[in-house]
Amino acid sequence: MSAIRALRQLTAVSSRVVAKPAPRSLPLRMSMTAWRYPRLSCAATRAFSLSSARFSEGSTDVLLSQKLAEELKYEKEAADESEPEFLKTFKQKGIWKIEDIEGNDEVTLTRKFGNEKSVSLPSVVHFIRVMFSIADIQNAEEPEFSQDEESDSEETENVRSYPIRVSFSITKEHAQGSINVDSMCQDGAFIVDNISYYPDAQLGTELTAEADWKRRGLYIGPQFETLDVSVQEEFEKFLQERGINEHLALFIPDYSELKEQKEYVRWLENVKKFVDA
Repeated sequence: MSAIRALRQLTAVSSRVVAKPAPRSLPLRMSMTAWRYPRLSCAATRAFSLSSARFSEGSTDVLLSQKLAEELKYEKEAADESEPEFLKTFKQKGIWKIEDIEGNDEVTLTRKFGNEKSVSLPSVVHFIRVMFSIADIQNAEEPEFSQDEESDSEETENVRSYPIRVSFSITKEHAQGSINVDSMCQDGAFIVDNISYYPDAQLGTELTAEADWKRRGLYIGPQFETLDVSVQEEFEKFLQERGINEHLALFIPDYSELKEQKEYVRWLENVKKFVDA
């Protein structure tokens, strides 16, 4: 959820909050059950069908379309259509390539890393893929603060971010196997859960249901925090050297929020078109 919509919900300005319906009465729940499970509705459904034709044209379509239009108008007016500065800076560095498909909730970042500029070391190219989902923002809950904490929360609001699950896969050119890292991204840092190794690089990186099913039965490695401290430190250096660092941990929440906002506006447009059709 974007910061703009979160603020609107807290101040009860959003039309979605204003238009929140009252708790459903028992007759409405019964009618919904009859609609979803026609075989359970028995004679009541057949009796109701005599007058249901009058409502088949959609007596609530106009009001719903109006509410969607209001929400869409607000979101477009509040949004800045120009490319945000953080995204411009990220692209100008030319390190990561962003793969963002319209309508999908997952985003992929890819890059190559190697010793191309080193004279003493042979060139070993690493292929690194980073994946995260905006679903973590949609499912995140706003923290509740007491009155004594409100002033402190306002000061830290700009640095607070939602926890987002991020996975990394690292493979090497002309080498077997892959290393996969499961982590949580929050407050400008990656908290590693575990690091897995797959002898088959294709199995470790393939995004199919079959590959996912095969991975479920394999050993995923120890919990990262249970490793010796010196091993943890070297792994962190290993990841940071490959661009998995604070800058990336700050970019991912910002981009997730930007994409979630765009997808929400697109959702409003598509639903409104469907209702109006």
